[in-house]
Amino acid sequence: MAKREAKAKVATTAGPDDSLERAHGAPGSRIAGVDEAGRGPIAGPVVTAAVVLDWARVPAGLNDSKKLTAARREALFEAILADHGVAIALSSVERIDTTDIRAATLDAMRRAVKGLAVPPDHVLVDGIDVPPGLPCPGTAVVEGDARSLTIAAASIVAKVLRDRLMEKAGAEHPGYGLEQHKGYGTADHMAALARLGATALHRRSFAPVARALGLPPKEKPSPKARPAQQKTAGGSQGDLFG
Repeated sequence: MAKREAKAKVATTAGPDDSLERAHGAPGSRIAGVDEAGRGPIAGPVVTAAVVLDWARVPAGLNDSKKLTAARREALFEAILADHGVAIALSSVERIDTTDIRAATLDAMRRAVKGLAVPPDHVLVDGIDVPPGLPCPGTAVVEGDARSLTIAAASIVAKVLRDRLMEKAGAEHPGYGLEQHKGYGTADHMAALARLGATALHRRSFAPVARALGLPPKEKPSPKARPAQQKTAGGSQGDLFG
């Protein structure tokens, strides 16, 4: 029993590989990995990326962006942009507040996939949802950034880009520490929000911001059925900014 448990532990900590991509036809088929950064913060946009890897040039060390140092993410980000197919899309705070974070994230993912120079044959999406309206079939992959190389690459691109945006936002809105916590609802951020009020970057549909501003909480949307093309594994430029 102990030996079996040890093997299982090794299997879950080995990092992402290309097995999911190969299961969907790689390297002969173009497989895009999709991920987001910024779904949880109370301020700033949600950023999504779609990446199609050139299997002859896969950079070493691809992994869930959260498991990498900032310096390593930056280096991998440059390598991914230099040699691979990449597209990004953002959903603004206004879109997030008008719809909800799930819908805004899925819409940005759809736009990122459609922004790829060459349409993919299949899309692997981190999480439990496949965005509606994709140009090809898609598969949702739970903890995909730790399992799939293409999703890991997308997670790195999305996080580096969003971190840069929030560092710029910190300079434009001093006093909130946006450049440090990147918009997450830390104690320091909440104290600054109470002291200084909300900026245009704060998501008023998020409960912590609504409470700080004395606004009524936004009613949660009813669950929607998943699109027919969705599977679950393991449980134009003007369209860029949503």
